[in-house]
Amino acid sequence: MFNIALFGAGRIGQVVHAVNIAEHPQTNLYSIIDPFADNANKIANKYGCKIQSVEEAMQDANVDAVLIASATDTHAELIELAAKAGKPIFCEKPVHLDMARVEQCLAVVEAQQVPLFIGFNRRWDPQFKQVSDRLSLGEIGKAESLLITSRDPSPPPAEYVKVSGGLFRDMTIHDFDMARFIMGEEPVSIYACGSSIVDEGIKAVGDIDTAFVVMKFPSGAMATISNSRRSGYGYDQRIELHGEKGVLTAKNLHEDAVELWTEEGCKYAKPEFFFLERYKAAYIAEWNHFVEVLNGQAIPATSGLDGMQALYLADKALESLQTGKEIQL
Repeated sequence: MFNIALFGAGRIGQVVHAVNIAEHPQTNLYSIIDPFADNANKIANKYGCKIQSVEEAMQDANVDAVLIASATDTHAELIELAAKAGKPIFCEKPVHLDMARVEQCLAVVEAQQVPLFIGFNRRWDPQFKQVSDRLSLGEIGKAESLLITSRDPSPPPAEYVKVSGGLFRDMTIHDFDMARFIMGEEPVSIYACGSSIVDEGIKAVGDIDTAFVVMKFPSGAMATISNSRRSGYGYDQRIELHGEKGVLTAKNLHEDAVELWTEEGCKYAKPEFFFLERYKAAYIAEWNHFVEVLNGQAIPATSGLDGMQALYLADKALESLQTGKEIQL
């Protein structure tokens, strides 16, 4: 049984990570660390775990590994502290919003030779993973184009957007990682355009809420990402991969699978409303993988390098947006 220290008792900590740690037969939610006492108490009372400070958790020999789901600006420091303490690390994306800080952090991890897993949960979605697996099996031949649609049901508060790093670093970063994962190549160029048409608050803080990104790969294949902070009908998450022999598509997961057919047409449920519902299976799958890492049965499938590459693409997309030019990578 592995004792896990959970950093972050916010929404994802409470609804996703605490549950997955507690329900896995090989992991125990040993402690919770969060500066907001009310949130920490909720998890401690529910699971009977300790409340610790950062220092206590890092120095506690009973802590076998850490899961970092705290505020983004704490990730790099906590990763470094855990690495120096010799504790394997599961960290939600991103490592940090500044590339230089990411490089500094990953250098510490490399020096300490501690496993680091970055939580790009969409790779672990059963539907998207099947697209990648079936491409590898040659079912559609050589990949030629990838379309990624990612739309939130409604825009986040402007206060969140101000500290999130912006659309590309906060939202599209998942899609940059997905494109690398599905295509199996590093893009050689990127072009981005965007608008602020959904939410005046987002526009006021200098960000965009609607974007298209096009990437080219060494093989000649291309990927297009369509983002919006508003769908109006649920969490819109789809991919389409076209190849020389056919196409693979992964559609939305719906609130239920029942369809009503009458002479008037067909009615069926909307997509799952938000990421917590849409990617429930993905979060469980990535935690299962991290336990395999703890058991010495695997190395992290999404590493610090993956985190750095996704941030690099986000930075270059922003450069393209600001200059209006295609950026060579």
